[in-house]
Amino acid sequence: MKNRLLYWFVVFFVAMIPENAPAIDGDELLRQVDANLQPDSYEMYRKLINIEPDGKKKEFVFYTVKKGKEKMVALFLSPASEKGRVSLRLGDNMWLYIPNVGRPIRITSLQSVVGGVFNNSDILRLDYHVEYDVNTITDKGETWALELKAKTRSVAYDRLKMTVDKKTVQPLDIECIASSGMLIKTLHYRDIKEFDDGIIRPARLMTDSPLHKGYRSVMIFAKMKKRKFDDEIFTLEFIPRVDELR
Repeated sequence: MKNRLLYWFVVFFVAMIPENAPAIDGDELLRQVDANLQPDSYEMYRKLINIEPDGKKKEFVFYTVKKGKEKMVALFLSPASEKGRVSLRLGDNMWLYIPNVGRPIRITSLQSVVGGVFNNSDILRLDYHVEYDVNTITDKGETWALELKAKTRSVAYDRLKMTVDKKTVQPLDIECIASSGMLIKTLHYRDIKEFDDGIIRPARLMTDSPLHKGYRSVMIFAKMKKRKFDDEIFTLEFIPRVDELR
């Protein structure tokens, strides 16, 4: 008798669940992750630290500005040997300006103008939803697990496996995977803090890679705030003048 009552209770409970109960929209969730990580238009300062297996470090400081979905510029402030260099990204296209050379040269997303584990795509990163679609999303309790697929072949990584914290809707860890299935690197977002204009996001991004055993790179974010920019700033002609924005 008890088993029969339990059976009908389960049947009744399942029947009460709407057939078309709303599922989590993965692409919308990814857009929210992007919105929490960076405003549509902003400026910030970053320190990038490359750490070698023996503990030796090399540090770089950048002034960075971004506008919209595909425009970003990074000006090298230090070390002295790199000061005045500028990296520009417009969608899938990237350039490096070296004052002594006098003209911008093309660079690729998988190259690195600073060495270490971060590549140019990591340094001049666009919003994730601009470059990736969400294939699957899995509820892991306190986190979501997102499987992302690159929209085009020009993207640095073919697939991403992103762990998102539910409370903050911020990424925790991202595995970057090649089309062959090989793990290229893992990104770790840590140390959430409040910046200007109410921006709350991780202040530290760390990465390691099985392809660079013993090497690590760390990116520290500071003084991020919303700011509007004219389109002319993100042009090859303006590159030598980026320092005027500071």
